[in-house]
Amino acid sequence: MSKRDDLIEKYAADLKDKCGMNPDMDLLTKVTVGLGPSIYNADAATVSGSDEKELATVKNNFLIKKLGLSDSADLDKAIDSVIETYGRSNRNKYRAVIYYMLTKHFNKESVY
Repeated sequence: MSKRDDLIEKYAADLKDKCGMNPDMDLLTKVTVGLGPSIYNADAATVSGSDEKELATVKNNFLIKKLGLSDSADLDKAIDSVIETYGRSNRNKYRAVIYYMLTKHFNKESVY
């Protein structure tokens, strides 16, 4: 297995165990591939749920630019809801898992 495949398995396990979701592996793979080499960088691969700057990056770079959503309070609520589902106390919130859940939340699977 490649390193990317190992990471996708890890993300799928997080979705099942920590978020109680049965992941769509095809979509999870596409989201992971879309993140490019950042998944191999420990800092870039995770999202800090308490860092406002980090959450703004998720909102602007992913929800608005990638998914094509317009800026609104709903975006902040969705991010908050996903982080709550993932578990605020969970230290390693993987960016691929958060992006996957946000893609599902807004029914934007067609972007991938």
